[in-house]
Amino acid sequence: MSNLTINSDLILKASGLSKVFLGGDASIPVLQGVDFAIRRGESVSIRGESGCGKSTLLNIMSGLEKADAGILVWDEQVITHQSMSKLAQIRSRLMGFVFQAYYLAPELNALENVLLGARIAGRLTQRHRERAITLLKRVGMGARLQHPSTKLSGGERQRVAVARALINDPPLILADEPTGNLDEATGRAVMDLLLDLVAEEGKSLILVTHNPEFAEQVDLALTLHLGKLS
Repeated sequence: MSNLTINSDLILKASGLSKVFLGGDASIPVLQGVDFAIRRGESVSIRGESGCGKSTLLNIMSGLEKADAGILVWDEQVITHQSMSKLAQIRSRLMGFVFQAYYLAPELNALENVLLGARIAGRLTQRHRERAITLLKRVGMGARLQHPSTKLSGGERQRVAVARALINDPPLILADEPTGNLDEATGRAVMDLLLDLVAEEGKSLILVTHNPEFAEQVDLALTLHLGKLS
């Protein structure tokens, strides 16, 4: 691992990631020496059975969770031993997230929820407000800017979440089962929108999905099985 090569074309690289969960009297290996790399502007999907560790892998690669072993590189910087506060600082400019459960603030409207991403990163300016409105229009929510998130449908909430992920113009988007709470037709529309936006803005995308159709719509489709990525 000490001879890790850092490629400037890679936005994220992981080498030898391992994770073991302790359960009762037995240890459960979830990740076993996972290697992964994604280039700038590339889209990659990760599929696997429920409980195989897809979300754990995504959490580790995004610095939200620590691996037991391995090396992680973000944008040419080895971040494996960085503090959680330092990781949060780097992550705020590098990554945008789309989650299965939306995670919109219920007391805020659609526009305010998108701007919350910029506010948390400490970058709320008029330019961000203009970008938020543009993004919401692009995702088909231009007529519902002032609607409370609690009054939006599941598909509308996820469209707001997609706009929020892009508000800070991060080079990398991570999407964890973004259509998992949506019906088939709505999920397909949201996925098409996400892929189109990522391509238009030249973003990298890591997509965790159980849907084989969605998994094949990216540049590289991978599968996580028995702790290994292939």
